[in-house]
Amino acid sequence: MGFDVKEQGIGHSHAKIILMGEHSVVYGKPAIALPLPSVTLTVTMEPTNEDGHQIKSRYFSGPLNKLPEKMSGIQRLVNSLIQRFNGENDQWIMTIKSQLPAERGMGSSAATAVAIVRAFFDLYEEKLERNLLLKLADIEEEVTHRSPSGLDAATVSSTSPLYFIKGQEGQPIQMNLQATMIIADTGVKGATKDAIAAVKHELATNNDIAQAHIDHLGKLVNLTRHYLRENDVMSLGIALTSAQKDLQALNVSNSQLDQLITVANQNGALGAKLTGGGRGGCMFAITRTALGARKLAGILKEQGARQVWLQPLGDTEEIN
Repeated sequence: MGFDVKEQGIGHSHAKIILMGEHSVVYGKPAIALPLPSVTLTVTMEPTNEDGHQIKSRYFSGPLNKLPEKMSGIQRLVNSLIQRFNGENDQWIMTIKSQLPAERGMGSSAATAVAIVRAFFDLYEEKLERNLLLKLADIEEEVTHRSPSGLDAATVSSTSPLYFIKGQEGQPIQMNLQATMIIADTGVKGATKDAIAAVKHELATNNDIAQAHIDHLGKLVNLTRHYLRENDVMSLGIALTSAQKDLQALNVSNSQLDQLITVANQNGALGAKLTGGGRGGCMFAITRTALGARKLAGILKEQGARQVWLQPLGDTEEIN
């Protein structure tokens, strides 16, 4: 055994949501991503007398080397961490408990990676710096997302909203917002690749109009950064609805998203839009009060939302 181990190693992470800037971020515009601390993921590692390395999760339970293809990023990450800690002969069970839906733009794979890294470092009682955490989490993301921007891993491991431009490190931004967010899952898997292709097609066939929508989304992100800091909830709501119109024009929404967004706007939301790749996945709305959010959550479920989450939006501070 290369390192001493504790009786249990625990790693936590949470969901994320893109508040503003989907798709336009691909074309050099800024985006703002928000951590969702109330939607959690926990990885627990416990030494065992059973043979080898066992994984328990909602998708798969069994030996590490039998992980299915869709979890190959996790397999690569875990194997690299085993090597790092000379843990080839250590025996443990890793349990992954997640409240995050997969393929809904909420950062499920990155959250899993971040919590696994934290659990390993906790088990082996090693200090973990933030830049190393993100570098290691990227091992999984490279497999799952081919060329990840780093935004997901940065946000699922942060307590602050991040202002993000492709190719640059995310900047923590201040949020002093008194509002509640309601996130609703359409139940349809997001189709990010199709949505990205749709934006490319719009740029190729209606370049001036499509580019104007992308530029407008960039402007809305910079306005939103100001609204978050100044607790301007009304203006934020208007900006969200305006961004949704740009995204619809770029052909990345779909009928289920449009329907839930319309229902939200008719039932007390200050604004609503899709989040993530689009063509399915999730939408969100904001309300001034938690009571209004709970009421709206019930209505969205009645109108076909598969699952609903509430997230208070309060003051934030940056911690590792």
